[in-house]
Amino acid sequence: MSSPMSSMTGWETLRSLRKADELAGKKLGRDTTKRIIRFARPYRRDIAVFLVTVVLGAGTGVATPYLAGDVINKINQGGPDAGNAVVRVALLIGALALVDALLSLVQRWYSARIGEGIILSLRRLVYDHVQRMPLQFFTRTQTGALVSRLNNDVQGAQRAFTSTLSGVVSNVIQLVLTAAVMLTLSWQITVLSLVMLPLFILPARRVGKRLAAITREAYQLDAKMNATMTERFGVAGALLVKLFGRPDAEAERFAERAGRVRDIGIQTAMFSRVFFVSMLLVASLAQALTYGLGGWYAVHGHITAGTVVTLALLLTRLYGPLTALSNVRVDVMSALVSFERVFEVLDLAPSIAERPDAREIPRGAADVEFRNVHFRYPSAAEVSLASLEDVATLDRTVTEEVLRGISFTVAPGKMVALVGPSGAGKSTTAMLLPRVYDATEGAVLVGGVDVRDATLQSLRDTIGVVTQDSHLFHETIAENLRYAKPDATDEDLWTALRRAQVGDLVATLPDGLDTVVGERGYRFSGGEKQRIAIARLLLKAPSIVILDEATAHLDSESEAAVQRALSEALSGRTALVIAHRLSTIRDADEILVVDGGRIVERGTHEALVAAGGLYAELYRTQFAIVDSPLPRSATPPVPTP
Repeated sequence: MSSPMSSMTGWETLRSLRKADELAGKKLGRDTTKRIIRFARPYRRDIAVFLVTVVLGAGTGVATPYLAGDVINKINQGGPDAGNAVVRVALLIGALALVDALLSLVQRWYSARIGEGIILSLRRLVYDHVQRMPLQFFTRTQTGALVSRLNNDVQGAQRAFTSTLSGVVSNVIQLVLTAAVMLTLSWQITVLSLVMLPLFILPARRVGKRLAAITREAYQLDAKMNATMTERFGVAGALLVKLFGRPDAEAERFAERAGRVRDIGIQTAMFSRVFFVSMLLVASLAQALTYGLGGWYAVHGHITAGTVVTLALLLTRLYGPLTALSNVRVDVMSALVSFERVFEVLDLAPSIAERPDAREIPRGAADVEFRNVHFRYPSAAEVSLASLEDVATLDRTVTEEVLRGISFTVAPGKMVALVGPSGAGKSTTAMLLPRVYDATEGAVLVGGVDVRDATLQSLRDTIGVVTQDSHLFHETIAENLRYAKPDATDEDLWTALRRAQVGDLVATLPDGLDTVVGERGYRFSGGEKQRIAIARLLLKAPSIVILDEATAHLDSESEAAVQRALSEALSGRTALVIAHRLSTIRDADEILVVDGGRIVERGTHEALVAAGGLYAELYRTQFAIVDSPLPRSATPPVPTP
């Protein structure tokens, strides 16, 4: 009674019923279908062969029950040649079974080839596109939602060409052939058997609505548990839990959500079982009706016994396609919606892009110029998607300018430092140079070339950056270093590490260059991690270096070691340094004091201290704290208004 085909159809139907409510009223863009067809063009031959195998497979599925009935008829007819005739039909049934098995293998191969090819193409497109998005895109986007586009939605789009396409074609062919044969054999029995179909479809839709509701709740709970695990299992999150002594509370909250997921799992299992039992029961009752009515007709000579068997067997191949096709809109919409969600990401144009006529920055160029630069951060609507931020609509508010007319030059081999209060615009100014952001007015030039007119590769080759929290991938030291120079030899790596004052440390490690640094480099101290990052910079060998508070969070000993490494890194290079600790930039060729998005002072350390302006105030405040530490028992003085 039950067959692999009916079981598979049941699962597909159940999945469709779960999604029916979610897709209710969903409308797609007019161009979505056209884009999908264009996207599928490279696979058109494979799709054609795949569909041919599907059609042939559906044909063999209908032919086998017909031949089974013929066997019964030949047995009943008797005669001297009946035995040979039965054997011939049996051999034909066996041959069809072999053909069906071969078709199944070919169909699965083409299905996998098409599906996996589409997944590869889509993932490459989305991953490459996302990598080119501006930094604000990543600061606003939920990482989990973005990863879901690369996994769940890409796989959903793949189903459009495999299970959905093959299911629709196979079910239509099988339904037409089966219905045609059954009506030819006995239209009365066929029509009467189909009367019971609503007894299954209508309750199944009610089950589907309930399943959709609890499935959505399960997805939400899973998402919350994933977010909890991601945050708490990260090094920083795990440390926070330990420091505040909350492991029991965390475990209890997680167990509460996991318990609800368990309850939903039990409900889902029972609903699914009720669904399948109902499907099998209705099909079995219809089959019993066919045997009863058909047997009565056969006894009275209206049809043959073989016809009864054929009708009963064909009936099992009629209910599955009918049920599946009743939900075909949901299946097709699910696949198309997945494509639309992928296209939504691909259609969000990167705000930082290379111009078609971009030119290379001259090799070794080391002069920098900012010409009346203005900058404001783009609104959420300019760089993000509401679906990736989990909000209804994106904020379109135009933000105020962060930079208001910044102008300065850095001569080759010179060091210019940017200082000022927090939020003054120092880091933003520096990040305009490697085009992490683009100026909204004015121009930033490297080697006389506006960075917006330069090729991105030549810009990246010219500029190197060390931030206050340099990131290391969860890979080996060698792999992290070769991120700057993929063809570097081991000797190149050791040279860079020694110049960065961290070679001796790496040499003492059991695995040396093959040591895995841990998530975000947490296996190393802040100073050690910074020196490995400086070694990576030395391998890249840029002509211009940006240091964004590279020693801000280090203790005195680590800062001294990093400063020695930085001296090596800056030797002979143009440097733009952002510093919170003013002691680190005393020897800068020029210091620019930034406040409120403007340069309010500029000059050498001595000149600015003597001028008595903002820089002198910052300097006195910082060094008064450093040089005159309060005793442990002392109370800080209350500042007067």
